Order: sequence, then C-alpha cells, then structure tokens
Amino acid sequence: MQGLFISFEGIDGAGKSSHIDAVREAFERAGRNVTLTREPGGTPLAEQLRQMVLNDPMDAMTEALLVFAARRDHLCSIILPALKKGNVVLCDRFSDASFAYQGAGRGFDWRMLETLEAWVQGKDDAADTTTGRALWKPHTTIWFDLPPAVAATRLAGARVPDKFESQPQAFFEQVASGYARRVAADPVRFARINADQSLQAVRGEVMAALVSRAHLPA
Repeated sequence: MQGLFISFEGIDGAGKSSHIDAVREAFERAGRNVTLTREPGGTPLAEQLRQMVLNDPMDAMTEALLVFAARRDHLCSIILPALKKGNVVLCDRFSDASFAYQGAGRGFDWRMLETLEAWVQGKDDAADTTTGRALWKPHTTIWFDLPPAVAATRLAGARVPDKFESQPQAFFEQVASGYARRVAADPVRFARINADQSLQAVRGEVMAALVSRAHLPA
C-alpha cells in the first residue's frame, strides 16, 4: 500500500469535524489525491445503516453489529481501493469509535468488539500479536481530547441532536475513558490533540502532528 490512512476521533463536541477540510486542503497543496469519508457511512449501504444507528432505538449488540457491517462495506468499497490508488484517506471516525461508544459508552463486551474488529478488518497475509491477524487500521489517528463537561456545553447549543449527542455528560465520560483505553493499547498510532483550546490553536497542533510524522512537508 502506498496510500495513507488517517482517522479523526473524539467525543461529540470535540470539534474534530472542524479541521478535516483544512487537513484535506493541506494534503492537496502537497500534491496528494485525497479521499474524504466518514463512519458510520461512506457508502450508500453504510449511510442507510448510519441513519438507523444514530436514530433508532436498539440494544448495544444490534448497534455494534450494524456499525461493523457498515464498516466492512466501507472498507471494501471505499477505503482499500483508495489506498491501493495511493490516495490519502481521511476518515471522520473509524473502529476506535466503536470501542469508545458501543464498548465503554453502551457497555458492550470489549472482547466481542475485538472479535468483530478482527473479522471485519483482518488481513489474510500477516499475523497480529493480539488477534492472530493483522488489521486494516489507520496509520495515524488524530485524537481530539476534550473534557466531557466542555463537550456538554458545546453540544447544548448544537443542531437537533442524534441519540448519542443527546446523552448525558456521564455517558461521554465513559466514552472518553474508552478512547483513553484504546490509546493506551496502541500509543504510537495516536496523536493526542488538546481540543480545549481556540480553533486556531487546535489547528496548529493537528498540522504539527502531521508534519512530525512526515505525513505533510514542513
């Protein structure tokens, strides 16, 4: 693979979506072709599943299964073909969000999520020390770390919330702990961004992280 896969993660209200277009523009100025996408979603089928996950009541297992079904279609139809062409793939959330939201937030079994991750994202040509199979996952994950209390204040004035955005602060504290657990398990992949700053300061940290990893020229 000559492509580059970067995901953007954080609790609702962390502001990650405010910076993805700027990152896209930076890569395009550097001469790279960019595929901009999101999860759940990214394909017609996955977008239908997204609407169900974000709005329809369901138990945590159903939610997790739908999210990973959407991810499989997204990975096979959009992400892997773009990487094979050498594109930079910028994805608004990926599998870390499933562990943070369905795992920590909704209380779904963490090991079962790891099994789903291995099934959906497993490569066939290499081994991984934890799952037995290497996984398709981002080269870098930009993690917008924001205190849940600050996120709650930001969301209070947002658009009509989906079922996750309307959750109480305690839910987002659990989600934040899920992200922290994923970071602890794979620290090299994550670039932590202090999201409790001005937009300009956060943007500066994001760009600096991409430069320091040699994804963008200095």
